[in-house]
Amino acid sequence: MTNILKIKTGSKFEEHGSYSRLVAVDNWIFVSNTAGRNPQTKEIPEDVTEQTLQVFANIEGALAAAGAGLADVVSSRVFIQNPEDTQRVMTVVGEKFRGIDPASTVTCPPLGSTVYKVEIEVTAYRGAGAAKTEKRLISL
Repeated sequence: MTNILKIKTGSKFEEHGSYSRLVAVDNWIFVSNTAGRNPQTKEIPEDVTEQTLQVFANIEGALAAAGAGLADVVSSRVFIQNPEDTQRVMTVVGEKFRGIDPASTVTCPPLGSTVYKVEIEVTAYRGAGAAKTEKRLISL
């Protein structure tokens, strides 16, 4: 039988939009598009680097609640409000995912509010970080 875990953080946005921060279906874990709002203070840093670090802290907290971590991430989608912030955001993303190397999409669409400078969504597979991994370099 399939096991499904749904995790909410108590965010008013999750309630309003009727969604979960994280849904795990057996070992597959789907983390909703996550902004850089500090869950304790409810504040969002103005600096894009600080926002990106908070986004990762929020994602890591959600993954930990499901028995997983960043090493289990197999895919990420990075949404950056201002294309000029791409270098700064991707520097943090690169540091966080160094050696994990998930499949990734990076795009610069308008976000739900101009206060959000970056949002990230990830898909993870519980145990992927400990799995035997083969890496190949190909020429396209």
